[in-house]
Amino acid sequence: MKIALIGYGKMGKEIKTLAIEKNHEIVLEVNTHNIHTITVDDLKKADVAIEFTNPGGVVKNILKCFDANIPVVVGTTGWHTRIDELKQICTDRNQTMFYASNFSIGMNIFFRMNDFLSKIMNHYPDYDVFIQEIHHKHKVDSPSGTAITLANQIVKNIDRKEYWVNEDSDVTKELSIISDREEEVAGTHIVNYFSEVDDIELTHVANSRKGFAVGAITAAEWVIGKKGVFGMDDLLKF
Repeated sequence: MKIALIGYGKMGKEIKTLAIEKNHEIVLEVNTHNIHTITVDDLKKADVAIEFTNPGGVVKNILKCFDANIPVVVGTTGWHTRIDELKQICTDRNQTMFYASNFSIGMNIFFRMNDFLSKIMNHYPDYDVFIQEIHHKHKVDSPSGTAITLANQIVKNIDRKEYWVNEDSDVTKELSIISDREEEVAGTHIVNYFSEVDDIELTHVANSRKGFAVGAITAAEWVIGKKGVFGMDDLLKF
């Protein structure tokens, strides 16, 4: 598999290392120094693009992949307000986009657990709930895309929660997401239900970035030859 690696930060380096171990070829490496000179013809050299950059550039990068007619696997978060727009463009242009807020297989199992538990907790109003997410201090977006996915599941399933806020709130209809930034934390997400009598807590701790890289490369291998918009549920068949 020939990969165009768009973004060469910490995740990009992890993906490159794993891709080479799996005998894939990085035919294009896009970084902050050359991103403005990369052309559609450059991208056409690849079978698939893997995009981990920043919220400000992700849309332009995806559209350029569409222009090159290559599938793009997107791991950048912090642009959730435009995701539906890009999904529609992808469908209209018969292109291919695989998007996930988190590529870790363990976290996607966690998403399923969160969805299931929140449906149960809708029937127990004595419990309130909050989300805490902890990441390295260099992370650009806050809250994390993963925390937003968890929050959206809870808001969808629990009638007393109408929307999420990125602060510690005691307003019943608000779901609090508390974002902490610490030294070199790969990612910790906690969903806590609490009442006067007890607490129920779901926790996922990423021990390294390798789990995200494994998921991204697996998605890239899987999506080649397909048309449409896909996510981890399609890949893992949950």
